[in-house]
Amino acid sequence: MKSCELVAKTIKGEKTKRTPIYGWVSGNLWHEITEAYGSVNAFEDHYEFDCAHIFGGPGCFDEVEIAKVRENGEELTPDILLDIPLRSPDNMEEYKGIIDALKYYKDDRGRFCYMQTPGFFENYNGVFGIENHLCYLILYKEEIKELYRRQSIWNAKFAENVLDLGVDMVHISDDWGSQRDLMFSPKLWWELIYPNMKYVVDKVHAKGGFASLHSDGCIMPIVDGLVDIGFDVIHPWQETAGMSYDVYLDKYQDKFAILGGLCVQSTIGFGDYERLESEIRRVFNLLKGKRWIFCTTHFVQKHCTIEELSFAYDLIYKLSHEM
Repeated sequence: MKSCELVAKTIKGEKTKRTPIYGWVSGNLWHEITEAYGSVNAFEDHYEFDCAHIFGGPGCFDEVEIAKVRENGEELTPDILLDIPLRSPDNMEEYKGIIDALKYYKDDRGRFCYMQTPGFFENYNGVFGIENHLCYLILYKEEIKELYRRQSIWNAKFAENVLDLGVDMVHISDDWGSQRDLMFSPKLWWELIYPNMKYVVDKVHAKGGFASLHSDGCIMPIVDGLVDIGFDVIHPWQETAGMSYDVYLDKYQDKFAILGGLCVQSTIGFGDYERLESEIRRVFNLLKGKRWIFCTTHFVQKHCTIEELSFAYDLIYKLSHEM
């Protein structure tokens, strides 16, 4: 069974012979992995990764026009940003990198390919700054609502384009959680984010693709909303932010799959090999055979040594292939 089929079956809750594996390993450890294995691609081939996380394509913001506002000394508030149209998602010349990545990962290696896609709150944090954005949710709520609405149209078209190219899953990154709760009220989430996210996910499903969400931190107050939206996969389901696997197994395993299991905040990168092995085994004991794709909860951090990373993935590979 090819990896793309294995992952798809796992997401749908169908029986498979092994656990799919992946990991966000390259962001901080590219140099170390390259020195040890020759390249990140070689590392991923060595451990037979089942997924590929693809980035790229057209940007949505007109950075030139935004820069002009800043150069004039104006505060870039939501009402001003509304006067700057989003760039077109339909310039297919900007998709060349995605096409090349799909050939390498999907055509040549049979991997399940998911495409990084902007969300709403996280996306506009990059324009406003997170502190300002949190204030704007209250001070400029109607303008934010319109910014998110037009972003949803852009996101849906981008998603349709990459699905047409052969991407298997659209991965929407939209961090909402702190360590203990949402960064804003559930009421605001339902009013501002829910309808726009629902619109995008419905478009993804209409094209026959899977939809996944990345959100760090505690998002328990709105998980039922994610079910209603129809997400197929949630990443990472963060235990260290109070999201117990017991709750997932009790209430949600028939609703969506989890991508995650190796915590970069508490488990890998601390030189405690005994605890690392214990935690990896614990999570496998809990989730193996369920709707679960093994992955890191985020990018492995710089303080992780290549020896520890290899130790972890030697064990992960072994456990994932055990019947």
